[in-house]
Amino acid sequence: MTGITKDMTMGQIVSEQPDVIPILMSAGMHCIGCPSSAGESLEMAAAVHGIDIDELMEAIAQA
Repeated sequence: MTGITKDMTMGQIVSEQPDVIPILMSAGMHCIGCPSSAGESLEMAAAVHGIDIDELMEAIAQA
């Protein structure tokens, strides 16, 4: 999947590339519909959930 960056908000990602939702969910980011996650960057959300952002970006890139 291309075009997703660490700085994009979760809201942007979900609305612009919903195909990434299963990847985020399988990584443990079950906050997809959470109102506060809409304004968080992917990197911030990963940190909150204890997820290595580089590993997550690699999983997204391979999808």
